[in-house]
Amino acid sequence: MTRAPAATARWAPAEGVPVRGTVVLLPGRGEHPGLYSRLGTRLAFDGYRVVAVPTGEDVAGELRAGPLPVVLLGSDTGAINALTLAAQLPVHAVVAAGLPLSADATPDRSWDAELDARTACPVHRDLLEGDARLRRGALLAEPAGLPAVLPRTPALVLHGSADRVADPKAARAFAEMLPAGRFALVEGGRHDVLNDVAHRSVAAEIVQFLEWLRAGTRGPVLVRG
Repeated sequence: MTRAPAATARWAPAEGVPVRGTVVLLPGRGEHPGLYSRLGTRLAFDGYRVVAVPTGEDVAGELRAGPLPVVLLGSDTGAINALTLAAQLPVHAVVAAGLPLSADATPDRSWDAELDARTACPVHRDLLEGDARLRRGALLAEPAGLPAVLPRTPALVLHGSADRVADPKAARAFAEMLPAGRFALVEGGRHDVLNDVAHRSVAAEIVQFLEWLRAGTRGPVLVRG
């Protein structure tokens, strides 16, 4: 079966809503932009222009399109790509979810095991089950290593505590190495933490981070009692 090529996906705030910034999203192994409709819709509702770009497509052009601030958001190998590009392109921040910094040496190669490793969310599981463009088995591919030059921009590293594909401890240690890094552990989250059971809370964490960026505080509190 021939798969249709993945297309760039876009979400914009409602007409009349001021645009608060640009988020360029980079999918991970086996994924395509259409799998991020739920997150894109949520971030757009909060005033952000969101563009999910297929692997290998032009990212710099989308960043130049603005408006500011511009943020790279990546999942899995998309997170590594986001970190790499953030050291090369004029971006204001990075969000890295599910960084593949370690892996099971003898993973179960079945689709059921891959689906369980990706997400426990029943809605997203149904989406993946029926998606002909998802490349099953892609999580078995060896990911690229971390970039030699790390970004100095603010970075939010998100990781699920139940991630069986990549080690949460390694992600935390990496976040602590970054000059302006922040780590958020999602309790019970699996590898596709942006599309897992706690996707609403994860989206809210990203919005909070974006608002910190706009306010120039970098966290952790904007509202006090």
